Amino acid sequence: MLEALEGLPEDFLDRMDNCDVVTQDWPDSHQLDLGSSGSRYDLLGLYEGIPLTERDFYDLVLPDKITLFQRPLEAICPTKEEVVEQVRITVAHEIAHHFGIDDERLEELGLG
Repeated sequence: MLEALEGLPEDFLDRMDNCDVVTQDWPDSHQLDLGSSGSRYDLLGLYEGIPLTERDFYDLVLPDKITLFQRPLEAICPTKEEVVEQVRITVAHEIAHHFGIDDERLEELGLG
């Protein structure tokens, strides 16, 4: 995961305010409900929090969280290099949610 994060532009990461990036083997049922996929094999990552565009008073709260799901990522990527690239894509997608960009707009931009 660190290798993939290091490949993202630094100014992109610098703008992530109060947001943790963590890994988990599989999404749980609550995360599946929040995600856009009903299958635990299809959900690669999930942003949980308040997007920057929706914050007004945001103090003394737990960090937002981007969770990467290791087993689904490994299931679709046969090599380590492909895992690193897919993690980079997934993290960028979830960071976009942190910045307030929804799935519909990401699809329009070709980043869905």
